[in-house]
Amino acid sequence: MPAFLVYPTDILLPMFSRPLSRSLLCVMLSTLALPTLADTVWLKNGDRLTGKISVLDGGKLLIETEYGGSIPVKWSQVATLESNQQLLVKEDDVTGEVAKSLQAAGDGMVTLSNGGAPRTVPLKSITQIIHPKPIIQDLTWKGNVDMALDYKRAETDTDDYDISFKTSARHGLWRHNGSGGYNREYRDGVTATDNWDAEYALDRFLDEHWFWQGRLEYKRDKIEDVRRQRTIGTGPGYQFWDNELGAFSLASLANRSDYEFASGNTEEFYSLAMKWNYNRYLVGKTFEIFSNGEIGKPLENVADYQLDAEMGLRYKVTDWASLNMKAEKDIVSGAESDLDETRYSIGFGVGW
Repeated sequence: MPAFLVYPTDILLPMFSRPLSRSLLCVMLSTLALPTLADTVWLKNGDRLTGKISVLDGGKLLIETEYGGSIPVKWSQVATLESNQQLLVKEDDVTGEVAKSLQAAGDGMVTLSNGGAPRTVPLKSITQIIHPKPIIQDLTWKGNVDMALDYKRAETDTDDYDISFKTSARHGLWRHNGSGGYNREYRDGVTATDNWDAEYALDRFLDEHWFWQGRLEYKRDKIEDVRRQRTIGTGPGYQFWDNELGAFSLASLANRSDYEFASGNTEEFYSLAMKWNYNRYLVGKTFEIFSNGEIGKPLENVADYQLDAEMGLRYKVTDWASLNMKAEKDIVSGAESDLDETRYSIGFGVGW
């Protein structure tokens, strides 16, 4: 029986000659074999990383990779880099240049290409690299919303609803901070907890770490003896770090507070307070531990101290969704009517 050799190209492309079919097949295979375009970062120790440049902030360059997730690299250890992304490159805290691409240059240098004459700059002069935004190009915005629902049907039926949010937006030397929350609980159909709070703070950075903060806060409680709390404050703060792996800052504030009690009495006083804000990502940003709050001491004998704090843990289910556990503590000690409230919650949240 004669042997016949059948080429795949004879079946797929019978209208072409064999040489032409083979050539087309080779071109197709070569095209499929080409590597996906990616950003490249060369390190001073000779290593090379490929992926997608996410951000440079706080002295850390974050690279998103398929093989290792988010990889932070010390900016001082980068020799040069290249990228075909459009990126906003800032050499100070205010102004920046939108580069259509970054080209590798000599050790410790990079070339910015924006359609005009390319410009080569030293890496040490670059303080931030981010993806430009449509209106405010250097805007960075992050935040999260946490929700918790608890239904218990037993000798005492309990329905508990809790929602809170925290967000921060920065551009140039300014940072806007907002937070708030609402909690309501029913026990056998009777309202046992009903309160909400909101806060806005504006930071003006004086340099990389020091800033000055002004803030407004309002709390409303329809059940506890301390029915209303209004606070306005200002003071210096220090940002230890703020990057893709977390943030930590402290602010010392001089506050003016107004309390209104269930009896109808009011108290107005000045106080000194310390405010903190901390979060840290672990295990490739799968887990996040966080804590924020404020502890203050009145300058008059209206109360011994006041504390409003929370701490917790988030587990990221997807890039935007997470499960969270947290504990919140609210204390006003030594006032006309003391307040000591603790809440624990487990819930679901979204972040960006």
